Amino acid sequence: MKTKRLLDSYAVLAYLNGEPAAEAVEQAMKDAEDSGSSLLMSEINIGEVYYILSRKRGPEKADYFFDTILKGLPIEGLPVDFSLILQASRLKAKYPLSYADCFAAAQAIRSEASILTGDPEFKAVEELVTIEWLA
Repeated sequence: MKTKRLLDSYAVLAYLNGEPAAEAVEQAMKDAEDSGSSLLMSEINIGEVYYILSRKRGPEKADYFFDTILKGLPIEGLPVDFSLILQASRLKAKYPLSYADCFAAAQAIRSEASILTGDPEFKAVEELVTIEWLA
């Protein structure tokens, strides 16, 4: 069985900004399309990308991103329920991760997915979840 993969905000922002890691994210998207599956992403992290884009590029660009995520990219937004909030909060209490990153980690644990990221904060939870490091 192929491993599920989850994108964090770092991965999507690298892709949208054309950073060096964009090529690996693009390949992950192609692999997902070829296999008929989706890359996973917490709705919290989708919101994080939205507000970062809105601050840096304006609300119109952020709205375009949101429409693209929902319609054009092989990304499945995963909803957040109360048990996931508690799991993310427990991670935040124990590990030096941003709150949004805790949702990515909690979703990856719940979904048995690896996280695609280049964010060094995730080194703190490598014992809990598989990290696919982006260059």
